[in-house]
Amino acid sequence: MRPILLTPGARPGVWRGALAWTEEDGGWQPWRLPPERIATAHAPVLATRARMPAGVRAAVRTDAAALELRTWAAAGDVTSLDVTVDGALWRRTALAAGAATSHVELPPGAKAVEVWLPQFGEVRIGPLVLHGATYATAAPGAGPRWVTYGSSITQCRSAAGPSETWPALVARRLGWELTCLGFAGECHLDPVAARAIARTPADLISLCLGGNVHGFASMSARTFPGQVSGFVQAVRDAHPSVPIAVLTPITSPPRERLPNQVGMTRDEVRAAVADAVRTLRRCGETRLHLIDGPGVLGPGDAHLLLDDALHPDADGYRLMADRLTPRLAAVAAH
Repeated sequence: MRPILLTPGARPGVWRGALAWTEEDGGWQPWRLPPERIATAHAPVLATRARMPAGVRAAVRTDAAALELRTWAAAGDVTSLDVTVDGALWRRTALAAGAATSHVELPPGAKAVEVWLPQFGEVRIGPLVLHGATYATAAPGAGPRWVTYGSSITQCRSAAGPSETWPALVARRLGWELTCLGFAGECHLDPVAARAIARTPADLISLCLGGNVHGFASMSARTFPGQVSGFVQAVRDAHPSVPIAVLTPITSPPRERLPNQVGMTRDEVRAAVADAVRTLRRCGETRLHLIDGPGVLGPGDAHLLLDDALHPDADGYRLMADRLTPRLAAVAAH
């Protein structure tokens, strides 16, 4: 029995979560922003983050006895590869820089298999190879299409694995099709990101805004609220009837009242996001919703932050998923 090979684009619907794929050095490179437009951001780090496959996965129904995936990871930190079977984590494989082949034995019989690529680290892939399979079909679409944009708190480097980032957990619990546009350190309301969201089919959009703007002092009290409004309106123009949730930054106790280089505290950044959302609602944006970040992970949850008192640990991301699942479900139903 010959192995079945599944490459991006060969069977529509198998590989999900990437906006584009390019062939590079004998492998396939996933992109979470349009590669033909990424230069217009003038942000090399954003381009690097866009090549990191957070939320990118293969979803297939098969009776395969095993699977195999060749990966090439760029130098630097790279997180794990997760394989789920019928919705539950089956194997987690640590990856390191360089070329590697992951081989995973699968349980017998028909099953739904997902292969989640690392949420952090640049990774190219070869074909997904299914051994001992008589068939392989794209798993049925999970349901509503969800696009979420944000910073490292959305990319979730310190999650237990790529299937346990908070967006992945929420999507799996609610049966949503996830496109994760979380870019560590690079959530600065870039027009290329707004254009990407605009061109991506969606039934729900969530935007986690403000954390990087405070940390990098990339905007001031004068410019930031207007940029939030402009970003949201650009997304709205492309998705006139889609519910949009805007999340303010989660807690970071040392930074709440600490002015950055342009004089804004994290609490003031949060207030600016909320003011922009309320202003847009007064202008008629009835399908725009505000979610308070400290209500998702607040001062009482500070023990779930890493030593930097900024990024959640694995349990922190699980708690974020627990709290965001019902809130985002309510937005989607609005």
